Amino acid sequence: MRRWAFIPMVLLLVPSFSGAPRRLIFPRDLIVTAKPFVPDGGWPRRIGALEPVGAFTLSANQRGFGGFSALALHRGQVILLTDGGMLVRLRLAGGVVRTLPGRTLHDGPGTGWSKETRDTESMVVDPATGRTWIGYERANAIWRYAPGLARAEKWAALTALRGWGVNSGAESLVRLRERRFLALREGGLRQVGARAAALFDGDPASEATVSHALRYLPPPGYVPSDAAVLPDGDVLVLNRRWQPPLHFDALLVRVEADRIRAGALLHGKVVARFGPTLGGENPEGLAVARERDATMIWLVTDNDGAAWRRTVLAKYRWHG
Repeated sequence: MRRWAFIPMVLLLVPSFSGAPRRLIFPRDLIVTAKPFVPDGGWPRRIGALEPVGAFTLSANQRGFGGFSALALHRGQVILLTDGGMLVRLRLAGGVVRTLPGRTLHDGPGTGWSKETRDTESMVVDPATGRTWIGYERANAIWRYAPGLARAEKWAALTALRGWGVNSGAESLVRLRERRFLALREGGLRQVGARAAALFDGDPASEATVSHALRYLPPPGYVPSDAAVLPDGDVLVLNRRWQPPLHFDALLVRVEADRIRAGALLHGKVVARFGPTLGGENPEGLAVARERDATMIWLVTDNDGAAWRRTVLAKYRWHG
C-alpha cells in the first residue's frame, strides 16, 4: 500500500446553508488538516475489484465543514462539491496534499440563500474544456458552467426530471460515450425497487436535448448515491445503505455500457463491498481517473456537516 505524506491545508469555505439568509464570507482563520485514515483492523489487500492505495480524513477548526456530495478529477486536481454549492479543490503531487482556491456557486437556481436552492448533488467535468455540469436535487435541474465555474452558461428545468421529488432527485450524473449523459434518481432511503433514470442524447443543460426514460435497479436495501464511467465505457454506480442510527454501508455495481439505452432496466454485477472499511461513513462521491497505465477509483464521504463525523477521501486501484 502506497504511503502518502500529509500537511495541514488552508481552505476558503463558507458555513453550510441553514435555510436562513447568510453572509458570503471566506474566513481567513479556517484551518483544514489531512490525516491518514486506516479502518479498524487495517486495510484488506483487496475489496472485490479494488486494491486500496491510501485514504485520509479532512477536518477543520470550524463548524459545518464537509457535506461533500460529489467528486471529480481534472488535470491533477481533486474537486469536491458540497451539497450547499461550495467547491474545494485539492492537488496531490509527489506525496504532498495542498489546496487551491475554493469557490461558491453564485449562479444557480433561486437566490442561493438557502440549501433548498443550492442542493448540489452531482457533477461532471469535461476533461478537455473544464466545463462542468452540476445536478441540483431539489430544483430537478442541471446547470452547465464555464471552465473554472466562474459563471453559468446554460441551464434547464428538465421535463425528464419532473416528479423526481423534492429531496430525492438527480443524485448521480455521468457523461457517457458519444456525448450522452445519464442521470440516476436517488429516491427515498427506504424505497424498494427500481429508480427512475434519464438518458440525454446531448447537453442535459439544454431543454432542446432529446431525453429518454429508463430505470436503475440497485441491490436490495441500497440506493444509488453517485456514478462514474470506466475507460471501457461501463458505468460504476456507488450504492449506499443506511443503518440506524447513523451508520452506512456501500457497494459498487458495474453496469455494462451496451445495456444503457432508452427504456432499459439497468442493473449489473456487484464488484466491491466496502463493509466496515469506510468507518460507517456516508459515501456520496465517486470518480474514475487514469494514472499512467492504471485506472484509479476515488471515493469521498459526506459527514452531513457534523463535526463528530468524518470526511474520508479514499483511493483504490481498479482490477476489474
